[in-house]
Amino acid sequence: MKPTLTCLLATIVISTALSPASAQDGDKKWYKGNTHTHSLWSDGNDFPEMIVAWYAERDYDFIALTDHDILATEEKWVAESFIKKRQRAIGTGAIPKYRKHFADKPDWIETREGAKDKADTEYRLKRIDEYRKLFEKPGEFLVVQAEEVSNMAGGKPVHMNAFNMPGTTPIAPVKNDDDVQTVMRKTLQSVAALEEKTGTPILTHLNHPNFQWAVTAEELAHVVEEKYFEVYNGHPGINHLGRDETPGDEKIWDIVNTIRIAELDSAPIYGVATDDSHTYHGGDVRPGRGWVMVHTDKLEGDALVLAMRAGDFYASSGVSLESIAYDKATRKLTLKIAADGDAKFTTELIGTRKGYDAAAADGKTGIGEVFETATGTEVVLTVPADALYARATVTSDQRHDDPSFEEQKKQAWIQPVGWK
Repeated sequence: MKPTLTCLLATIVISTALSPASAQDGDKKWYKGNTHTHSLWSDGNDFPEMIVAWYAERDYDFIALTDHDILATEEKWVAESFIKKRQRAIGTGAIPKYRKHFADKPDWIETREGAKDKADTEYRLKRIDEYRKLFEKPGEFLVVQAEEVSNMAGGKPVHMNAFNMPGTTPIAPVKNDDDVQTVMRKTLQSVAALEEKTGTPILTHLNHPNFQWAVTAEELAHVVEEKYFEVYNGHPGINHLGRDETPGDEKIWDIVNTIRIAELDSAPIYGVATDDSHTYHGGDVRPGRGWVMVHTDKLEGDALVLAMRAGDFYASSGVSLESIAYDKATRKLTLKIAADGDAKFTTELIGTRKGYDAAAADGKTGIGEVFETATGTEVVLTVPADALYARATVTSDQRHDDPSFEEQKKQAWIQPVGWK
């Protein structure tokens, strides 16, 4: 059966307002959030409520802690020695910060003698139902339950995030299998079964395909059930730019879209940007590097998932958009980019033509051709009549505030249009 999406409208209008913070289409607004973050519940190095506070104190509207193969719904204690070993702190570490933050709530922090060493104090990690109460405000800030399902295929990591998880039971990772596609499909089937059982929409995105060179573009393309992947992940070790024999994340996007539309008669894949943060006391896997902007009428988990399924979102590492509109009749993609001081912006319309040459050089008549380039904050781009699809990347001339690779600039990635 051919996949369909609710974003297939005669005209897709995402926003017509003047500010990303208040952009509206009727009752819709832009909501900023991160769908990939880690805490002491798995391999992060800070308490969950301290991490949520970091996002809540900035301009985020929602956050999902996606610890490996676990939901924060049970009782879990961690030893002080474990926390100190994990934090690899530069300056003040997790425990002093935690105690200072909750100095006026002495009953919040729970400790006990260590199970193995009585002198090694253990700390109880708060459950999501507990720390949510500290931060959530209707329409202002939301904590979404999520998980990173940590599969292996042929000894390599095939990690997938399940966002907006219901209940208290995590999705179990697939046992090691040599076939990447089988592993992905089994995970997607588990998520689909849970969604059908609970009625809760769950968004599953493939994480960092180039991490340990685990998932090829061709493998991802053929798992058409997977509708999302990380076009940008802020972890410095995920090989965002690729290598000579392996494409970077953006080129992966184009290869996947080309194969799906041209060969599989399927819908393209959507791109998300995330932090994948693990370290909060120094270190190089920090929060704040990548996020999604979701356009919806409610700041609720279900509404966020449904909007992303409709393609009503974009990915960003620092560039903000005021509006995005695509007119199917004229094949024009119109963007309004929010000013950022004296920053200058270059927008590329990228895609693949029906008669593409797979061996052609980047940017030419092959996969991921640059159809058009424009500058400025108000851009109108025309999708060629023979294009299989087109997407846009907006790049600022300003350096990323906290780069994950050399010479990184602030960017935004707009979802594919013009494909049906």
